[in-house]
Formats: sequence, C-alpha cells, structure tokens
Amino acid sequence: MRSILYLIIGIFFGIVLFKSEAASWFRIYEMFQFKSFHMYGIIGSALVIGVIAIQIIKRFKVKSVYGEIITIPPKAKSFSRYMFGGVLFGLGWALAGACPGPIFVLAGAGYLPILVVLLASIFGTFIYGILKDKLPH
Repeated sequence: MRSILYLIIGIFFGIVLFKSEAASWFRIYEMFQFKSFHMYGIIGSALVIGVIAIQIIKRFKVKSVYGEIITIPPKAKSFSRYMFGGVLFGLGWALAGACPGPIFVLAGAGYLPILVVLLASIFGTFIYGILKDKLPH
C-alpha cells in the first residue's frame, strides 16, 4: 500500500516539476545565463522549506513512518570535497540541461534524448560505488 502512495506522490511531484517549468532546458539555460529569476525562485523556495523542515524534525523529535525518531547526522566539514562535488554537479547540470530529479520527468514527458543522460548517470553512480572506498574521506 505504501508503494502505491509513494508512486502517487512521485507522479504528483513530476507533474509539479513539469508544470512549473523546473525541468525545462530553456529555464535552466536562462538561469545559467542569469537572465531569469524563475529557477532561482524555485531553488530558493525549496531551500527555505528544507531548512524549516529540518528545524522542525530536530526540535520536535519527529518520528519516521516506522516509529523511529529521525536523527540528522552532523555534516562533514570539508570545503574541497563539497567544492569539487558542486562544480562537477553544476557542469553536469549545465551540459545535460537537467539535474537528476527532472531527468525522470523529462523521460516521462517523452523527451527521449534525455535517456542518454539517464544511462550515463546510472553508469556514473555504478562507477562511484566501485571507487567509493578508494576515495579520500
């Protein structure tokens, strides 16, 4: 039953991403050229909602659907790893025209060339899984 609920929520989220044009290559292109506030508004809204949600989870000791108290581990303090990861993520986003979430939205909307990006991201995740233990912490 939960799987059906998750599927419905995922479909709803995909529709919202598509209708808000968050999955639009043209909107992403405008964002990277600093020509439109549209995507910055969406990302900023998500950031504010995320910060508020994390604070609520921490302060009220919110429980998961399994009844366990949600704990948020402390974040590792390493500038170089976040800088490298952010640059790599940004380059991939700029080249593909989509970050990981909208890849599925675009595939579902019938933009078949995005399947190349989807396969490359799955392959990249596979390679990371192999190299993960060999990378510096």
